[in-house]
Amino acid sequence: MPEFQNRLTRIPELLLSWYDQNARKLPWRENHDPYRIWVSEIMLQQTRVEAVKKIYYRRFLEAFPDVFALANAAEDQVLKMWEGLGYYSRARNMQKAARLVVSEYGGEFPHTAKELAKLPGIGHYTAGAIASIAFDCPEPAVDGNVLRVLARLLAFEEDVSLQTVKNWMTEKIRTIIPENRAGDFNQSLMELGAIVCIPNGEPLCSLCPLVSICEGNYKGIADRLPVKTRKKERIVEQKTVFVLMTNEQAAFCKRPNQGLLAGMWEFPNVPGVLEEQEVLEQIKNWGLTPVRLSPIAPVKHIFTHREWNLFGWLVPVIKAEENEHFLWANQNDLVQNMTIPSAFSAFLKILKQEWNGRDNNDSTTDSSVYTRL
Repeated sequence: MPEFQNRLTRIPELLLSWYDQNARKLPWRENHDPYRIWVSEIMLQQTRVEAVKKIYYRRFLEAFPDVFALANAAEDQVLKMWEGLGYYSRARNMQKAARLVVSEYGGEFPHTAKELAKLPGIGHYTAGAIASIAFDCPEPAVDGNVLRVLARLLAFEEDVSLQTVKNWMTEKIRTIIPENRAGDFNQSLMELGAIVCIPNGEPLCSLCPLVSICEGNYKGIADRLPVKTRKKERIVEQKTVFVLMTNEQAAFCKRPNQGLLAGMWEFPNVPGVLEEQEVLEQIKNWGLTPVRLSPIAPVKHIFTHREWNLFGWLVPVIKAEENEHFLWANQNDLVQNMTIPSAFSAFLKILKQEWNGRDNNDSTTDSSVYTRL
């Protein structure tokens, strides 16, 4: 096999030739607009390319076509356009960054990775991606795909989760970035990791333009790489969720402005799994008169480091004229003004089915089990 440095220096020529023929057509590759590139990079941090391409990217750009539109929008509108992507702090940081770009840079994105990294929500990877793709600066953009490609190419068996390893690989990439095609080169590495040198299984080595210089393939260990530290066990929480509804409205609460799902709207819920009598008592404590209780099949929602097990109850109620516990929202409010986290999407679906008078036999509601009150 070629020596270490020789393998590295041969990457650009082999990879760019392949990229020119095989690059996917993605909407954020249509031009070099830094705003559009930035939006795509933030969305792609936690979401699959296909979902971003088909739904979220175009929807967001239709609402906020440039950095000025995003900077001047109401936060609730930004969160609504981000709905379904999760990790809502990303959307808040994007708006903070947009406002800085407008106020400090006259609406023009900084051209260097160093300046870009000063903006909220932009780390070293995103700064390198924007600088290289939008402005062709010879900056590395090392994400999980790139780490995987390099670990397999070099048969690198140290933990790629370590910051020292990421730094080492970043500097190795920096030495081979072609100055005239920095953006294409970074995207070619990401593309290879996304569609050929794939995660969670055996890479598609027969399709790889780098197979002739890949030490991992030569040694037969590519499918075992990269090495990563085992993730911490998730914190598991159990909650009882209440879908409290009238013919036209349903009850919602706003989460605290700090922490998980900060400032988002959710169905009322309490810690733990309540028995039927406890559910009834809780509803009456809120000053509501329940018409019936219908259990909803449990829902599991997994965050990065946390898991929610949600046990729900659909409860048509008669509410007093004044009720300080909740915001009572109608369907138009939900569509236009309120952002509901995907953790509660199953409950939202059941609520809409009830409002629309649809047959719920195929939903997660056990409609055959009612408690008459």
